[in-house]
Amino acid sequence: MIGIIGAMDIEVNGIIEKMTNKTVKTISGTVFTSGKIHDRECVVAKCGIGKVNAAVAAQTMILTYRPDCIINTGIGGSTSRETHVGHVVIAKNVVQHDMDTTAIGDEPAMLFLPNESLVYIPCDEKLIIALENACESIGEKNYAVGTVATGDKFISGNENRVALHSSFHALACEMEGGSIGQVCYINNVPFAILRSISDSMSEQDDAVEYAVFSKIAAEKSIQIISAFITNL
Repeated sequence: MIGIIGAMDIEVNGIIEKMTNKTVKTISGTVFTSGKIHDRECVVAKCGIGKVNAAVAAQTMILTYRPDCIINTGIGGSTSRETHVGHVVIAKNVVQHDMDTTAIGDEPAMLFLPNESLVYIPCDEKLIIALENACESIGEKNYAVGTVATGDKFISGNENRVALHSSFHALACEMEGGSIGQVCYINNVPFAILRSISDSMSEQDDAVEYAVFSKIAAEKSIQIISAFITNL
């Protein structure tokens, strides 16, 4: 079974529409829709915005549905001058940029897991390749593989975006992937993150850019996920 998590309706509804034999369950406030997409067993969850919502959805999905892998999909902001609106970022790893215990001597964004500490959580290499292949299969050439930075803050302003790129070499920022990655890593569930860029480093107002392009960006991520499921 393939698990798919998105934060908002625009990120998951198009995927759910492709599903047959649907079963819907609400657990801990999160709606899970299971069924088949292209003859593959899938479960899709809309987790809501933010790290805690995303973590709850991921852990619940793992315990309830036992997916073979989890893909976090949706839109994100660019933190690189080479990544623009409409481009796609596939995470090679994730970092939670708002985790900060540097005051007591730790590295920025250090995570303290049950049995280890680390800054970057690696995504599954096979899933990364499968997402790259999905991009290629729909003719999407403007994709890059790199770090995705997660935090409970909408990042606006070129200065803040540049800071994330400088600190963590991040190509994109968003608000869920890092916590989903942490939950999957702890549970030994392969995971990957796909982000279609809705707002970028430009002179345009970030809120305006997001409002204009978020739906278009979400539709692209849905198209890629559909191709991913077909070819996996």
